Amino acid sequence: MTYSKDDLREMAKRDNVDYLRLQFSDMLGIIKCVEVPISKLDDVLNNRIMFDGSSIEGFVRIKEADMYLHPDLSTWLLLSFEDETYGKVARLICDVYTIDNQPFEGDPRYILKKQLLKMQEYGIARFQVGFEPEFYLFDECKQSPTALSDCGGYFDMAPIDGANECRRDISLTLENMGFQIESSHHEVGPGQQEITFRYMDALSACDSLQTYKQVVKTIAHRHHLKASFMPKPIFGLAGNGMHTNCSLWDEKNQNLFYNQDDRLGLSLLAKKWISGIIAHARSLCAITNPSINSYKRLVLGYEAPVHACWSDANRSAMIRIPASKGKATRSEIRNVDPLANPYLALACILASGLDGIQNNLPIIEPVYDNVFQLTREEREKKGILNLPENLKDALKELKQDSLLHNVLGDHTFEKYLLAKQTEWDEYRSIVTTWELQKYL
Repeated sequence: MTYSKDDLREMAKRDNVDYLRLQFSDMLGIIKCVEVPISKLDDVLNNRIMFDGSSIEGFVRIKEADMYLHPDLSTWLLLSFEDETYGKVARLICDVYTIDNQPFEGDPRYILKKQLLKMQEYGIARFQVGFEPEFYLFDECKQSPTALSDCGGYFDMAPIDGANECRRDISLTLENMGFQIESSHHEVGPGQQEITFRYMDALSACDSLQTYKQVVKTIAHRHHLKASFMPKPIFGLAGNGMHTNCSLWDEKNQNLFYNQDDRLGLSLLAKKWISGIIAHARSLCAITNPSINSYKRLVLGYEAPVHACWSDANRSAMIRIPASKGKATRSEIRNVDPLANPYLALACILASGLDGIQNNLPIIEPVYDNVFQLTREEREKKGILNLPENLKDALKELKQDSLLHNVLGDHTFEKYLLAKQTEWDEYRSIVTTWELQKYL
């Protein structure tokens, strides 16, 4: 919803707001904030709040430290889930600007905005996205950090589903904050949960996802539970994915992915979109699966995809086309995990899909075989590539992808590679418990 400055002044007064939380995301997708008392509202609305960017991952050097927060007035939200003992808090999500009053090129939100503007140059009005983030709940009262909240499985109910009340509390809190909840259920793993909310435009979807994670963790803690979006927190159990449903729309509110005359209900544009994403799949993983732990989810034996292919029916594929058609026609990208910076992930996914459309990449045929059961030779014959097996391989692919380099910009591209290479170097030098048990 669009608000004016006067609207925000009135809402702050009406709701007795005491503090303003000015939020933004760093390069790794971690939410950061500056809190100011409500007496500073006019300074906030006139973009006068400054912070030290040199302390933020992926931002600037010490000599370039001063940066400004420009609030997006449409993101005003009363944080009703917060403890109001010390006053009510309202939130504004901000864009980051330099002291020269220019958008900061390393701001993930700005990187996505640039791609959305480029998309509109091609005559596409909207990029609609629906995230499906999964998370585990662990019992904070137990000594083990990975003591599961319950022993339930897929779609189980209470009492086997021991987190039923917590999950409902999270859902109701989100609904009270304006989220349109689609579904809430126990997932495959014991203690694993999924709560999905309605799709929306890409920028709002990313903003909402960041808020969603805050709410999940806060409400879980009140139930003496710890929520984790880690892709693979426990060996042998299902990992946490974040299936990302995408569709492109025109100015007449028509879904550009749908074609009623096609056997699969897909337009040529949709098929070119799929081709673009598959063409960049291996390098995309460095952004959509950004951690060491991400690749312990992308392994054989589970539902997480390990091959770059698509299908309208095959859940072993990286991209699946759900059965719903018409306005619900979409591509479900299944390898993405919840540790991805959503702004960077969507910017790179969008650019990859547009690459397939604008450069008329060859259409890739859907795969109906269970890819997990095919031999390497059979996959290669079908032109099916493996996704990277670790972060190092994904970074190697990213370094060679000029399109994604251009999307991220020199600043973020270089800083991201450095941060992730440092993460890999640190990981490969550590002696793990598994190694001690295996070799000591």
